[in-house]
Amino acid sequence: MVTLHRELVAHLGGDADAVILETPYGFQVNRDDISNRARDYFRRSVSLATVVAPDSGADGPSSGAPGVGDADKVRDLVRRADWVFSGPGSPSYALKRWQTLRLGEILRERVARGHGVTVMASAAACTVGFAALPVYEVYKAGHPPAWLTGLDLLGVLGLPVAVIPHYDNAEGGTYDTRFCYMGEPRLVALEQELPEGSAVLGIDEHTAVIVDLGTSLVRVWGRGVMTIRRRGASVLVPDGTTLPLEQLRDLVAGAEPAVVPLPRRPAETDTDDGAGAGGAATLQEAVAAAELRFDSAQGARDGGTMAEVAVELESVIAAWSADMEEDQGGEWARTVLHGMIRRLAQAAGRGLSEPEHTLGRILVPLLGLRRRLRADGAYDLADEVREALAAGGVRLNDAAESSEWRWEGETGDQQTGTRPQA
Repeated sequence: MVTLHRELVAHLGGDADAVILETPYGFQVNRDDISNRARDYFRRSVSLATVVAPDSGADGPSSGAPGVGDADKVRDLVRRADWVFSGPGSPSYALKRWQTLRLGEILRERVARGHGVTVMASAAACTVGFAALPVYEVYKAGHPPAWLTGLDLLGVLGLPVAVIPHYDNAEGGTYDTRFCYMGEPRLVALEQELPEGSAVLGIDEHTAVIVDLGTSLVRVWGRGVMTIRRRGASVLVPDGTTLPLEQLRDLVAGAEPAVVPLPRRPAETDTDDGAGAGGAATLQEAVAAAELRFDSAQGARDGGTMAEVAVELESVIAAWSADMEEDQGGEWARTVLHGMIRRLAQAAGRGLSEPEHTLGRILVPLLGLRRRLRADGAYDLADEVREALAAGGVRLNDAAESSEWRWEGETGDQQTGTRPQA
């Protein structure tokens, strides 16, 4: 979520006081390593210098921030910070420690007065509603599903919700690990315990819900959706949607939607042909959609569309990589893209066997593909196109404004042509 973090930090200006709360993972023996990696991530990827508010009172030493070891200093640090982040770990451990340290009331105060930016992710996101999931106890230790008392940060905004991140998790494969590893049967049981007028607020992975207290607007950002679920009935709010905070309150309460209707995203996925990978929610879905479109174009002997799909997929991979701190599937996706280029080159090779009929038609999309790859900085892929063409007897000579090509057939016949670079 690099792009989102950069956007949030941009609102703070320079020299912001930024704090990472290590509490959710404070029980882990490698918490210092996690904190150091978190600080390095925000420094390198977001250009944000941070200090760590240690899990004061936890067993063992903690690196934390120099001179910020006792509970009073931690509370003051969090109260004054321009930006506070808390993330992965155990929701139940975090809640217990924040109650002991009285940090929950500090976080509620921040939200109530609209001070700074407060970012709660993963396990920490589980705690922001009036009810919270003890994920570790239920999913790992087999405890009966039951709600814990949450921080109720959103209750300050009139949103009586239980927040469930990782809502669309699919790590279980054939096993249902949606709803933060709870699965449908457990969620149904837990819903029965929620009071009337409340709801589950689900947030998909690689997705954020941004509440702007200055404008009273709620924005869904990322690759998935926000779900408001009441007794099994769900309202889905897709990414790219902005709605008034009052409308979200109505949806949570089960009232009729507010006067302003939920905006609808551009219908890039409304067609049945799977065209366009940009609207896919995950990189895996984008690659799958691109493969289907590429196969269809190859079956139709449509070299232009094959090249277009390859360029689009390269752009999707580049955008995904820019928003990820680590390569999460990018190498696999690039392998698929390389395979597409090789298949396109093979098709070109077959076409070059009859140059008088097919040479010009196949070279136009191929050289267009190579030009766009070079413009995007994908020089390794552009070189693969050059090498594939060379293997088929086409020699390229790149100039500033164009690429000149020469084909040398088995009989020594030659044809030439020029393709503009821009």
